Amino acid sequence: MMTGIHFLTTLACNFECDHCFTYSGPGKGGTFTIAQVRAVLDEAVRLGSIDMIYFEGGEPLLYYPLVLEGIDEARRRGFKTGIVTNAYWATSEEDALLWLRPLAARGMTALRASDDGLHYGDARGKHNDRIMAAAKTLGLDAKVFVTERPAVQCGADGQAKIAGGVMFRGRAADKLVDGMPRRPWETLTKCPHENLKDPGRVHVDAFGNAHLCQGLSMGNFWQTPFADLVRGYAPEAHPIVGPLLRGGPAELARVYGVPHEEGYVDECHFCYRVRQALVERFPQYLAPRQIYGLA
Repeated sequence: MMTGIHFLTTLACNFECDHCFTYSGPGKGGTFTIAQVRAVLDEAVRLGSIDMIYFEGGEPLLYYPLVLEGIDEARRRGFKTGIVTNAYWATSEEDALLWLRPLAARGMTALRASDDGLHYGDARGKHNDRIMAAAKTLGLDAKVFVTERPAVQCGADGQAKIAGGVMFRGRAADKLVDGMPRRPWETLTKCPHENLKDPGRVHVDAFGNAHLCQGLSMGNFWQTPFADLVRGYAPEAHPIVGPLLRGGPAELARVYGVPHEEGYVDECHFCYRVRQALVERFPQYLAPRQIYGLA
């Protein structure tokens, strides 16, 4: 049952990280208007199962007034709220409090922030301390995400393991796969990270895409109202999800005859590459193009 909606508030970001799922960066578009936010929230009410609303991006707090009003609108409809941010504004504990206090005053309870080498290099750690101290003062449920540049290590079984927590989709599939060990393509037969059959949450963007995974949409909610889109979702009949459920990215490549390499870093890497090759064929379901590094 779907209980959460994550607004991709904008696809713009002040960073251009190598591991970004959404290929975000300075100058990118795809920003919600407040009227669009209200329309999605009204549909969430109509769906009847949604409990939690997150605002993320890109970097949502580049559009701070929009997030403030969005939280107000979500709270008025009875939803719990949170943000996912790179916390670029947490330059001191005092400044972190300055940015977070208005959000907390509007009823936001959850803070998810990044503090790692891919965002902050050697400054990581101090950033985490400022975020957590400010969150504790305000009574927020705070968690910090740490994703480091991937490195190959030897596991206890003697096999090569990739450390760092990167998911090789989006920009990471272009920037971070060199030198990583590869697995045979035919062994990549499942999606280990997303519940495509019965998703508990979706990410929504301003173009109307309801993402099951970044760049993989169940459909467009500006064409079909969001509540109807979710209720009518038939995973086995979905042209991308169906093959993924039957046999992962290996099956998706087989079904559509997508040329491929002999090996990939992991399931995300292979799935992303196959979907990238199918964007022109399935633009309604593989969108927006930015997530695939396309103009």
